[in-house]
Amino acid sequence: MAADEPQPGPLEHHERGAGRYAPSPSGDLHFGNLRTAVLAWLFARRTGRRFYLRVEDIDTQRSSAQSALRQIEDLVTLGLDFDGEPTYQSDNTSAYEAALRALMERGQVFECYCSRKDIQEAARAPHAIPGRYPGTCRDLPEAERDRRRAELMGQGRAPALRLRAEATRWRVRDALLGDYTGEVDDFILRRGGQQPDWAYNLAVVVDDAAAGIDQVVRGDDLAASSPRQAYLAHLLGLPTPGYAHVPLVLGPSGKRLAKRDGAVTLRQMLADAPVAQVVARLAASVGVEGCDSLPGLLEEFDPEGLPRGAWVFKD
Repeated sequence: MAADEPQPGPLEHHERGAGRYAPSPSGDLHFGNLRTAVLAWLFARRTGRRFYLRVEDIDTQRSSAQSALRQIEDLVTLGLDFDGEPTYQSDNTSAYEAALRALMERGQVFECYCSRKDIQEAARAPHAIPGRYPGTCRDLPEAERDRRRAELMGQGRAPALRLRAEATRWRVRDALLGDYTGEVDDFILRRGGQQPDWAYNLAVVVDDAAAGIDQVVRGDDLAASSPRQAYLAHLLGLPTPGYAHVPLVLGPSGKRLAKRDGAVTLRQMLADAPVAQVVARLAASVGVEGCDSLPGLLEEFDPEGLPRGAWVFKD
């Protein structure tokens, strides 16, 4: 099953829509993160959209308030501007609860008692689809649910909550990838364990709809999650944004850029070069040579000239 609903074109001029950049505050932003932020800003501003900053801090084990502040400072130092103040996912739990409740009332949620090890072992079974939840807990008898739930409670843990998906595939439209169809499974809405956390797929759908986001520009490593999110938006009666998944930045070894690749964060780069030089390097990475300011880059940037392959960072 795939979506045939009309979706907005992320490259079309839209004075009332909005784009966003939504980093996770788990460390300083590196060149690849900064490039994605700049591209999200460029796509939004050149099409007349508002542009928001959302801090995705629902992963309480990895997120920190200090990291969020450093990331915001770095984005401002680079020259990005935003409409309104930054928002934080940790402030939006009531909206996530309302969305989850709506799904539960329609019987579209079930408890999952599996550990990661359980799922990994099930995924190794014959005919299993790699990375896809095998449906272990979807149709358990109620007596078995009661037993498994009590077992987890005795360990001080809560079960995860998964979507009872009725689709197996869903299609989205991407300005760079074209029509993109991906797998949909019974993905997690709220993680279990000793400290249950909201899952990314639920939070991002609710947050984007609440902010009027109709243009999502992010790294192409997240392309596979967009069909799940679009399907969830469909179930919740929320609009589906247009997508533009941009190529990642790789390190010299050809692997995803990381700290091992040298001076990759803005603060490290500014120790040896002015902001204008960093901006010029970012501009070159998106297909615009000889530009050292974001306003100038906005004038010259053309999505058609954006390199479609990964860009290699060389320190």
